[in-house]
Amino acid sequence: MRILISGAGEVGFHLAKDLAMEGQDIVLIDPDRHRLEHASNTLDIQTIEGDATCPNTLSKAGIANASLLVAATNLEARNMTICTIGKQLGVKRTIARISNLQHLRNKQNIDYQALGIDIMISPTELAALEILRLVEHSSFTDHYIFGDNALHLVGIRLASTSSYVGHPLMDMRESGDVRFIPVSIKRGTETLIPTGNTILEVDDFVYFICISEALDKVASLDGIDQVNTERVMVLGGSRIGARAAELLSKEFFTKLVEINREKAVRLTDELPNTLILNGDGRNVEFLEEEDISATDLFIAVTGQTETNIMSCLVAKSKGVKKTIALVENIDYMNFSQAVGVDTMLNKKLIAANSIFRFVRKGSVVSVASIRGVDAEVLEFEVNEKSKVINKPIRELKIPPGAIIGGVIRDGIGKVTLGDFVILPGDHVVVFTMPDNMDKVERFFR
Repeated sequence: MRILISGAGEVGFHLAKDLAMEGQDIVLIDPDRHRLEHASNTLDIQTIEGDATCPNTLSKAGIANASLLVAATNLEARNMTICTIGKQLGVKRTIARISNLQHLRNKQNIDYQALGIDIMISPTELAALEILRLVEHSSFTDHYIFGDNALHLVGIRLASTSSYVGHPLMDMRESGDVRFIPVSIKRGTETLIPTGNTILEVDDFVYFICISEALDKVASLDGIDQVNTERVMVLGGSRIGARAAELLSKEFFTKLVEINREKAVRLTDELPNTLILNGDGRNVEFLEEEDISATDLFIAVTGQTETNIMSCLVAKSKGVKKTIALVENIDYMNFSQAVGVDTMLNKKLIAANSIFRFVRKGSVVSVASIRGVDAEVLEFEVNEKSKVINKPIRELKIPPGAIIGGVIRDGIGKVTLGDFVILPGDHVVVFTMPDNMDKVERFFR
């Protein structure tokens, strides 16, 4: 399957990386030679230097024989133009990265396919939905969903008050509870694939695969009294901030802080269910005046990564239970646990993972990267030729550094133990260290 990706920024690069893992024929197009050199040296893909709005560039990339064109630059109009031209040059399917949510809201009124755009992906919308999910399940540091809520990957941080600190991991599954299974531990800078005998320590980040009915049980394992989230403060009236506030205000008392007065006035009209505050969220006195200590959850989504991180740390020092920061540089996400921000989000990485779900072809259905953890979570669709079918899991020679966390069968999530038998059509969720990804992918073919 030949796939053309326009834009070698973070969205395009990470999408190319995930698709290359499947052995797809990837062509990455960008006018920036340095970006292409980095991609070419890192990934097994073809690169073409040029402007994808130019028909000659697309023709050189093999557009006529391509199954898919993904326009993933940071310019919405350019992406839509690329899709329009690409469709007329013969590509079978197109995906455009967009920034204006009005396009999503008007899909019923405007025939975008007539313009050559088959699918639109909005990093803003995806990030806002991710924020909503994290707020709804605020006990978790991370929360990923597989299937239609069939299985969940969630993370908790063990407090000193957790009764499991100093005990083996197997104690967490008291009374033979088979609704969840621990698959990884982040301890300091080290990522562990644990065994039942792994001794738990204070400040361990423990990650579980679980079914929906076990979410509350897993949340209770951290040793912290569970408090319902009622009051949320959003810093930054950006597109993401406004959309997140719009979604959150349907369930929580939501304040949005915007430093620009004109924008704050406009947001007051656009978000009638949100309390809009005009002020500087970096100012400690301002936050105290707005009763920051009574806030349950603080979300910083300004356009400045450093502002987002620092304001989260200030909020944390004033007693806010959980903080979420939007960061532009994906590398920052590896330090979220070290600096004290509960969760860091990168909208570009979220978008790349979402696009992957649309374009994948083969055994890999989805890929999730856990923030700050040196590991990946892969969802495989098992076919009738796979060597993993019709055998108990304990008899499978799974590559070292990987663990099967669960299976989705006929839309129903199941946490798997050693006697579980995988069948054709099952979706298997596997937690693996990055250097094993190729081996794991080949194993489940």
